[in-house]
Amino acid sequence: MSKKSFNEIEVLRSLFDRAVSVALPAKALKGVLPSPPKGRTLVIGAGKAAASMAQALEGLWPADKPMSGLVVTRYGHIPNRDGHQNGAASLPPRIQVLEASHPVPDQAGVNASERILALTKGLTQDDLVICLISGGGSALLTLPAAGLTLEDKKALNQALLKSGANIQEMNCVRKHLSQIKGGRLALACAPARLVCFAISDVPGDDPSVIASGPTVADPTTCADALGILRKYNVQLPPTVLKALELGELETPKPGAAFKHCEPVQLIATPKHSLLAAAELAKDYGLNAYILSDEIEGESSEVAKVHAALALEAAKRLSGNDANSFCAFTTPCVILSGGETTVTIKKPAKATQNTNSIENREGRGGRAGEFCLSLAKELAGHTRIWALAADTDGIDGVESNAGAVVTPQTLDKAAALGLNVSEFLGRHDSFTFFEALGDLVVTGPTYTNVNDFRVILIR
Repeated sequence: MSKKSFNEIEVLRSLFDRAVSVALPAKALKGVLPSPPKGRTLVIGAGKAAASMAQALEGLWPADKPMSGLVVTRYGHIPNRDGHQNGAASLPPRIQVLEASHPVPDQAGVNASERILALTKGLTQDDLVICLISGGGSALLTLPAAGLTLEDKKALNQALLKSGANIQEMNCVRKHLSQIKGGRLALACAPARLVCFAISDVPGDDPSVIASGPTVADPTTCADALGILRKYNVQLPPTVLKALELGELETPKPGAAFKHCEPVQLIATPKHSLLAAAELAKDYGLNAYILSDEIEGESSEVAKVHAALALEAAKRLSGNDANSFCAFTTPCVILSGGETTVTIKKPAKATQNTNSIENREGRGGRAGEFCLSLAKELAGHTRIWALAADTDGIDGVESNAGAVVTPQTLDKAAALGLNVSEFLGRHDSFTFFEALGDLVVTGPTYTNVNDFRVILIR
């Protein structure tokens, strides 16, 4: 391919596609599976990539060695044998796949969790349990603690999602209010050998945070969970609150109880994906700079920082600032990952004309919010393009993975009578970029290494 002539949007999309492809389970599980045991092999798991992980495991496991199990994934996240959505979904024949709701749990998730726990009954030292964990597993693997109903759990999840709490905080609370997360699933598998493969979607790749660490001893405490609930003013039923205060919902801590568990193996991480995208950028003649794979904070504020860096790099490129202290050599791409948040401060308000595009209720996720804020800050700069998307293919609860920002974004919006500040104020990125034709739509990717952001300066 030419190193000088290319379509900017195609470059951005190809970098995103490369980041996703290296995190697919079919590649990531090769060469890491344990040998078949003397006894049974049980496969269990949860997450947005659980079905594709199970399918990959099916293809790699010896055909003459018995295997059975059950995993739960998000609705619509069961891939076909060819890895695409067209045609009827194909389920792994030896591992049953169930579907449940994400990000707000439902009864299907409760039922799946109960069935997974039931499968661990009667295991022996001769048996092997392979646990497949990926992002989204916390909501999908739902089994509320005593005194907490599913409706309580739904309300809790909604409140945490709107509060601005980061993923570590949310999962600390979830672990203490569950019968299966925070290491409890691992204890249920004893004395069988437990091998866990995980695809990380969390900043720092801490296995105890991924899907609320169902197979990992939990270092956090009831007091930590209480502090988070109070920080964000999230309410609990009085009996459950009292149980937390008394330490009755404490999670299993590191020790001999986990001696049957091997260390979690991270088969795909945000860092792996960012490095792959950076390598591909070189084929286009672009320098690549990775800021971090652990960026957190409000999406709109994170965008402001990214915009400032991009604008400084563009100054150096254009020669307009001989004293620029920018460390980036242009043309280049700036890459980052992590998990940002969107805090809903007040409900969207509509006027009487509820069919008007300006008055629709806010829709969109972290990636779209980032793009809205970035577009505002870049103000149509002629040398900067960007893409932000969730690597699972779903930004929030909408049908898009994310969006793109171009030098024409604000002009296109103005021609349609759309004000970027108004859409940002009501967190309505989906409607904004849908109107512009600038959504990134992939469908479920069957993996999940969290946010992917790339800014191109040329």
